[in-house]
Amino acid sequence: MNTIKAALFDLDGVVFDTEPQYTEFWGAQCREFHPEHPGLEHEIKGQTLVQIFDRFFSGGLLYSQDIITARLNEFEHNMQFNYVEGFQAFVGELRANGVKTAVVTSSNQAKMQSVYEHRPEFQGLFDAILTSEDFERSKPDPDCYLKAATRLDADISECIVFEDSFNGLKSGRAAGMKVVGLATTNSAESIAPYSDIVINDYKNFDPWQDI
Repeated sequence: MNTIKAALFDLDGVVFDTEPQYTEFWGAQCREFHPEHPGLEHEIKGQTLVQIFDRFFSGGLLYSQDIITARLNEFEHNMQFNYVEGFQAFVGELRANGVKTAVVTSSNQAKMQSVYEHRPEFQGLFDAILTSEDFERSKPDPDCYLKAATRLDADISECIVFEDSFNGLKSGRAAGMKVVGLATTNSAESIAPYSDIVINDYKNFDPWQDI
């Protein structure tokens, strides 16, 4: 890849190695409210909370939304935000080479406040942070990544997307951008068809040479 002007990162499973924690949380909620749908916690990855509620916790389960929201707020306030190995050094190298960086996440502002509290250096790593409030259509729709490219004044051919979920990978592809798949949530084999390259972490990854 000859020209990289913007690097666009999903949050969970891409910047932070948080997906195992979310799988545990949503697994508990889905087993409680959807015992008839085993594995639902894996299907909802990459969707906004509003999307999850509208699709799986509406109608007769509308009462559960307030319960789950309260649980989720407490969970996110106390969860661990550990960077995927090599991430900080990788972002530092990108920025040193003039590449703009952005987070493009389905998380909302309430969640991001927890991130900022736990990781005060986080905002300084990025030129832009786009959350669920910033786009109308969530992943796998390309809307969020197209908006991020516009925010950073980059052409889609100059953008590289980093994602771990199937919805996120499909979103990057639909936007017409190069896509790096992180095998932090799903197996490398399962995400390979949606990725230009698959990596386990950022150690020894050179986007100028490897894709």
